[in-house]
Amino acid sequence: VQLQASGGGLVQAGSSLRLSCVASGRAFTNNGMGWFRQAPGKEREFVAAINRSGGTTYYADFVKGRFTISRDNAGNTVLLQMNSLKPEDTAVYYCAIYTLQDWDYWGQGTQVTVSS
Repeated sequence: VQLQASGGGLVQAGSSLRLSCVASGRAFTNNGMGWFRQAPGKEREFVAAINRSGGTTYYADFVKGRFTISRDNAGNTVLLQMNSLKPEDTAVYYCAIYTLQDWDYWGQGTQVTVSS
């Protein structure tokens, strides 16, 4: 199983980015998918998640109204549309897949840097 995240970059505050994560190796149509992030010197934190059908989403308070998570119909791609980016959004963003009772599969991360 591999998760390949992409779409990060260096942008100015107020800009947008769209992160993409493609899972391969097996089908994940029955699994929730999500995004986490880790800033330098800080612990990894939850950003957003989406259930297996795509009908229910969850967001950390600090991204509500700015970020949108979605997934494709095939179930193996999860997207994170990030608008109105702030310098405090600077972090490595990781995608993950939820199986059974935990986030068991993780991508390699993509760097997002927001300049002020």
